[in-house]
Order: sequence, then C-alpha cells, then structure tokens
Amino acid sequence: MDSKDKAVCIANLAADKKAEDIILLDIKKLSSIADYIIICTGISDRQVQAIAEHIESALKKKKVVSIGTEGIREGRWALIDYGDVIVHIFCESLRLLYNLEGLWAEASRLTI
Repeated sequence: MDSKDKAVCIANLAADKKAEDIILLDIKKLSSIADYIIICTGISDRQVQAIAEHIESALKKKKVVSIGTEGIREGRWALIDYGDVIVHIFCESLRLLYNLEGLWAEASRLTI
C-alpha cells in the first residue's frame, strides 16, 4: 500500500467512527518527516480512543503496523505514526489550541 492509499484508507476509517472535520494534508514537498498528515476531531475522549483503535486494528489486518503511538489511552490527542503517514486525532479544545492546520497551511489538502 503506497502512502497516498494508506492516508485515504485512514481518513475513511476515521469517518467510519464518525470523526469530525477530517483533513488530509500532502506534505511531501514541505517536509521529510512524512508524506501525509491526517487531522481529525473526536467529540469525546472515548471517541478519540475509538477512532485510534479502529484505525490501528483495521490496518493491522492489512499487515500495516504503526511505528509508534501516543496519547490513545488519555483520549485527548492521539497520535499514530505510520512513518509515511502521521495521524492526529484531537478533542476539539486541543485541536483549536495546537492549530496544526495553521502550521501546515502551505500543504495541499486532498479531498476524501
């Protein structure tokens, strides 16, 4: 699975769990840390956890394993790193606080 297919798959998996305001950013030309970043919002700590767990579980079934995760248990900001794709799942207040969309404003947005 190439990085774009993986990113689109992850965005769709987040949508399956009713994630809100899903944004898929192409950062290949801007950074060497990854090819794509997905940012989305869960309306509760439990939903943030559920979205993250759903993504990890579904991708493991496709033999795609993350190289690291952070914050899933707490459920306020979950990060899943797939190397070429980085996933940020926020509660609404932290998404507004950190404003990653603003940080990556020059990135191309892909339609899901």
